[in-house]
Amino acid sequence: MPTVGVANVHNLCSISIYCSLKEYPVYSTAAEAQIFTKPISQAVEISPDLNGLQSMLQRLDWLIKQAIFTLQTQEKAEGEIGVSWLQKTEISSEPTSITIRSDSLLAWLQNTFSLSSFDLDILAIALAPELDRHYERVYAYLQDDMSNKKPTVDMVLNLLCSSVPEKLSRRKHFTTNSPLIYHRLLHLCPESHQQQSTLLSHHLILDSQVVRLLLHQPGLDSRLTSCCQLLEPTIYFDTLYLKADVQTALEALLIEDWQKQQPLLLYFQGTDACGGLRLRTGKRRTAQILAKTLEVPLLVVDLAKLVEDKANFEEKLQLLWREAWFFNRLLYLDNFDILYLQEHQILYQSFLRELEKNIGITILSGVKNWIPTATGATGLITVPFTVPESSQRRECWQTHLKAAHITLEDRELDVLCDRFLLTPDQIADAVATAYNTARWQQIDSTQEKPLPSFLNLCSAARAQSGHDLATLARKIEPKYTWDDIVLHPNQITQLKDICKEAEYRNLVHQKWGFADKLSLGKGLNVLFSGSSGTGKTMAAEVIAHQLQLDLYKIDLSQIVSKYIGETEKNLNRIFTAATNSNAILFFDEADALFGKRSEVQDARDRYANIEVGYLLQKMEEYEGIAILTTNLRNNIDEAFERRLRFIIEFTLPDTKNRHSIWQRIFPKNAPCSPNLDLELLAQNFEITGANIRYIALTAAFLAADDGGVIEMVHLIRALRREYQKMGQVLRDKDLGQYVDLR
Repeated sequence: MPTVGVANVHNLCSISIYCSLKEYPVYSTAAEAQIFTKPISQAVEISPDLNGLQSMLQRLDWLIKQAIFTLQTQEKAEGEIGVSWLQKTEISSEPTSITIRSDSLLAWLQNTFSLSSFDLDILAIALAPELDRHYERVYAYLQDDMSNKKPTVDMVLNLLCSSVPEKLSRRKHFTTNSPLIYHRLLHLCPESHQQQSTLLSHHLILDSQVVRLLLHQPGLDSRLTSCCQLLEPTIYFDTLYLKADVQTALEALLIEDWQKQQPLLLYFQGTDACGGLRLRTGKRRTAQILAKTLEVPLLVVDLAKLVEDKANFEEKLQLLWREAWFFNRLLYLDNFDILYLQEHQILYQSFLRELEKNIGITILSGVKNWIPTATGATGLITVPFTVPESSQRRECWQTHLKAAHITLEDRELDVLCDRFLLTPDQIADAVATAYNTARWQQIDSTQEKPLPSFLNLCSAARAQSGHDLATLARKIEPKYTWDDIVLHPNQITQLKDICKEAEYRNLVHQKWGFADKLSLGKGLNVLFSGSSGTGKTMAAEVIAHQLQLDLYKIDLSQIVSKYIGETEKNLNRIFTAATNSNAILFFDEADALFGKRSEVQDARDRYANIEVGYLLQKMEEYEGIAILTTNLRNNIDEAFERRLRFIIEFTLPDTKNRHSIWQRIFPKNAPCSPNLDLELLAQNFEITGANIRYIALTAAFLAADDGGVIEMVHLIRALRREYQKMGQVLRDKDLGQYVDLR
């Protein structure tokens, strides 16, 4: 006999299940009831008829009462031995009818998945315990097992069928191709303690998404929380990752397809070069703006986390699309490139199969170009995300500078927006950083509100990028200015021309339209040719200081590999990291490449020439400033030289320039004797500026140990040491009257 008394069961069934929800707020009118075409908001509201479920639940209550009545009449018979299943009394009375509100989610579910009235009864039985746990006790009583509180197939058939033949025919509703099972609306779970259980003993578990849909429960499916986020629609007024007209057209397209309920597939494609996290954030924010336009939440999926669970990958994909479909959410899948990896090809094919079934709007986000497929995705629109153009950057700088009450001259603003290729997030960060730096530097100042200088802003802008490049090259802090470098006037003129081209690059290329005429060569490719110590590195520092750009020095002798193809890979990594890094690339020791160039006699010679060509090709593609240094210009083919914007020869300084270098080499605070004969040193010793610098430094240390004043004796001693280091002979006649100084 059941352990629950008949009287208690009558009490359970007499409780109207929908009364247990009376504490929830209700709609004032039926017109205010939420329907599927609108998103489910955080404010859960239940209509007087339980959003269309009342009729179905009333029928379930009637079925349960009839079943209990049948059990009461069988109490005596069931205690007798030999009463078979076929001899039990069946329910014969006519049940109450179900009236489904046409605008309810239940009606939508029935029409969408072609559910029969019998399927709806199954849904009601599985859903009831989600509304009131009293049903669990009722189900345990009906199944004569207090531990069996979940409905089984057997209980459902006994409850809904009036004869044995009908029970047999209704088993089709639990087959794999039945609507409830095929569409994963309902799950059949075998008894946990039995390895092989009959169909009748399987429990019915209504999918949690179906439960949440029917009960208007917001939030995110618990099975997706490890790889998904649900973001409420938000608009970012300072986000300018897309041009205004492009974003407006995109919003109009989404609104049209959303209203027509037709599928649309977008691919937000953008490089990771300019702070990959920044562009990823920009793409996501753009998606949030689109979600705000549609007035729906944004469901963000991290595919990198999703692929970690390979065993359930396909099942979770189905959950994702259904989550977006059921609850009116814009779906955004990030890190799409992870599926292109060789080890994920099987998952990639599964993804395409599920994508082909997509009936809503889906946004994919990745770095690599979209690879068209024969199946899975048709009509995909690629939306390119790059660093905003100069005009967009200018507007963004103005917005954040105004918010910080910072005023700049137009020329300074032009430098910031033209020279630093930053994203909106980076610009906001740069302004905030410069402002706080100014506060720190002026903490003792009487100024009430310290404002950052133009140099503070440039420094903060430089700090926003180049971090990937720092692992592949050595960053040089530019210290030299035009006053420090001594070259022939023609060389100085060419260096200043390089700076002018960098300053007016946006004006000429963008506003005047020259960029449309050039597929390559938009950057500045420069060759510095000359022996060591003639000022090539100093010239690069002067340019970087003038333009307020970072300078990265790459030693090509460390990049060149003896293995065929490795040199190109190393170079590619550098230029990939340098893209949008706002830096000057300074390739030193190019002789490591050019020194190998020769007539092609074997495969190694051919690849040596290919390496040279590859370097010049990458320099030509790079839209910043790339400087190459070599002592072997004669080894460069004329065809390569034509691809360079500037070629500057650095020769040994003449007497006049050497004298100028000697005069400038000593700092203002250095204690120099007025008797230093710098003119003799300039006339008699043909050395480079680097040699002069080393001699002056050595003389300073000698003087520090000998009276504290730099005298000629210290310079002569340092001069002798420098000549010994170079392996050259210092002639006594060149020392003149200082020959005896030791």
